[in-house]
Amino acid sequence: MNAEQIIKYISEAEKKTSVKVYVNFSDQSHQPEFPGCKVFGEQSKIVFGDWKIIKPILFSNAEIIEELEIETVSVNSGIPLLDTKNLEARIEPGAIIREKVHIGKKAVIMMGAIINIGATVGDSTMVDMGAVLGGRAIVGSGCHIGAGAVIAGVIEPVSAKPVIVENDVMIGANSVILEGVHVGKGAVIAAGSMVISDVPAGAVVAGVPARVVKYKDEETRSKTLIASDLRNI
Repeated sequence: MNAEQIIKYISEAEKKTSVKVYVNFSDQSHQPEFPGCKVFGEQSKIVFGDWKIIKPILFSNAEIIEELEIETVSVNSGIPLLDTKNLEARIEPGAIIREKVHIGKKAVIMMGAIINIGATVGDSTMVDMGAVLGGRAIVGSGCHIGAGAVIAGVIEPVSAKPVIVENDVMIGANSVILEGVHVGKGAVIAAGSMVISDVPAGAVVAGVPARVVKYKDEETRSKTLIASDLRNI
């Protein structure tokens, strides 16, 4: 999706305040219906749905409510999370992946990683703990995005170019790659680097701002090989 398509999608999407409601009713014979919601239980109910539907029902039946607990999941959200259950990838608990994201085969998304709308994660790429892929970020196959790394997103302005990371790139922990940067195949970005300009294929960059310190040699290659066993699913 390009920026205009994403903006149109968000703009036109129905905004929902998603809640989980745990409620006990005193009168089992006169319990209210919750249209458009998922409801579990009989006298004690768990209701999943939009607050604008659920709120008036609870208020109008307040006299028969014995216990009530409301958990807010999102507020006026227009983009649900990606349905990941059929992906041929490994998604660990706590990862947040929004709709309209592409996750490749044997990709690994670790705990606390955040992937925004329109982003792409290639086959056998690992996005490590707490890493962030912004909107429309493109990451190729066989990459490793280190813990806490940030790949800038560009949904607005619409003229901005997304970050492109080609195949077999190793990005160290806590690095930042700014909008529009193109990282060439097989490059290595040292931990803690701030990348503000394009990185040539096979280059090793480090620093703030990041600069080329050398090109990959056999020692660098041996230290940056990905472990295929970690991509088994």
